Amino acid sequence: MTHNVSPLTPRNPRARTGDASGSPDFIARAEAVAEIAERFADAVDREARFPAEAFAALRERKLLGMLIAQELGGEGARAADVADVCAILGRACASTAMIFAMHQVKLACIARHARAAAWPLAFLREVAERQWLIASSTTEGGNGADIRSSEAPVRLSGGRVSLERDASCISYGREADALVTTARRSDSAAKSDQVLVVFRRQDYTLEQTQSWDTLGMRGTCSVGFIVRAEGEAEQILPEPYERIHSQTMLPYAHLFWSAAWFGVASGALARARAFVRKAARAGGGRMPPAAAQLTRARLSLETLRATVQAGIANFERHAADPGGLSTMEAQLALTMLKVEASELAVATTMTAMRACGLSGYRNDTEFAMGRYLRDILSAPIMISNDRILASADPAALMSEAPTALSR
Repeated sequence: MTHNVSPLTPRNPRARTGDASGSPDFIARAEAVAEIAERFADAVDREARFPAEAFAALRERKLLGMLIAQELGGEGARAADVADVCAILGRACASTAMIFAMHQVKLACIARHARAAAWPLAFLREVAERQWLIASSTTEGGNGADIRSSEAPVRLSGGRVSLERDASCISYGREADALVTTARRSDSAAKSDQVLVVFRRQDYTLEQTQSWDTLGMRGTCSVGFIVRAEGEAEQILPEPYERIHSQTMLPYAHLFWSAAWFGVASGALARARAFVRKAARAGGGRMPPAAAQLTRARLSLETLRATVQAGIANFERHAADPGGLSTMEAQLALTMLKVEASELAVATTMTAMRACGLSGYRNDTEFAMGRYLRDILSAPIMISNDRILASADPAALMSEAPTALSR
C-alpha cells in the first residue's frame, strides 16, 4: 500500500526528506506504520483491543511528537502534515488513525496554549523525547457529548490541584501515558467556566465504570472511568478552555477526524477496485455488473478529498491571524467540515461495498467490507451531526452566504 505521495496536501517542503541519519519524511514514515497497522487491523477489530503494534511503530518513527516545536524536541509539523498521516493510517486501520488524531488534538491544545508556562513546556519536551501517548477526557456522565460543560471542579490547595471526575468516555485510557481533561474552574464556577488540565500517568488512577462493545472503532477502547487525579497547580493551562476550544480543540479535531475518515473511505475504495479488477480478469475483460458503483465511489471520494483539502486551506488562512479561528466564519466552516466529511465518508464506503456485491458483504472473503463500513458509521455520531447542526443554526443565520467562487 506504499505510495509515498501525500493523500491530501502537497508535499511539505519543511518536512524532512532525509538527513545525516537517513530520517525519512512524514509520508514515508506514516506509510511504514500503516503497513504494520493493516497487518493487525482485523485482529484489533475482532478482539476490540488497542492497536499496540501500530503505536509501537509510531513511537519508533517519532511520529507521536511531530506537532511539537523543534526547539522543544519535536519536528514542528503543520496541521496539514498531521492530517496526511491521519489519512494514511485511516486507510489501514480506522482505530489507529482515530487514536492518533485524538492524541494530536490534545497535543495541539497544550502546544498552542501553554504560553511561556514552565510546566507545560517541560511536559512537551518529555512527550517529544519519550513519544508519550496522550488521552482525552472531555465528556462526563450527565453531560453526554456536551464538551463545553463540566460538572466536576478542580480544587486548589497549597499549590496542588486535585480532581475527581466521572468520565463517561476516555478512549485508550489504560494505554495512555498522560491525560488531558476539562474541568470546572472551581466549586462555585459555572459549568461552562472550564479549564484544561494535564496529568501524567503517575498523577491519576482510573476506575472503570463502562465497557466498550461497539459496532465499529473497537480498537479505540473508549470505556468510562472515574478519574482521580492530583498534581501541581501549574498543570492547569493558563488560558481558559473557552478560548482553547474555539482556537484549537474544535478546528484541529474536525480537521484530523475528517482526514482519518477520508483514509477509511480510501481504503474501502482500494478494496473495491481490487475486486472489480479481479472480476474483470476472470470474465475475460468483461466488467462485473456492479462496476458502475466503483465509478460512483471514486467520484464520491474525490468530493470528500476536495472537502477536506478546502478545510485545510480554510484552516491555514484563518490560523495565520491572531484569533482568526474564533471568527464566526471560521467556526462555521470547520464545523460544517466535520458534518460534510463524515456523511461523504459513509456514502463513499457504502458505495464501494456495493461495487463488491456479495463478496464485500460476506466476512469470509478477501474483499470483505464489514470492518470499513462498521468503522465509518461512527463518523456522523462521533459528536452527533444533529447536535452540531443544531448548535450551528445561529451562526448560519447570522453569517452572509458566499456569492462568488473567487473570494
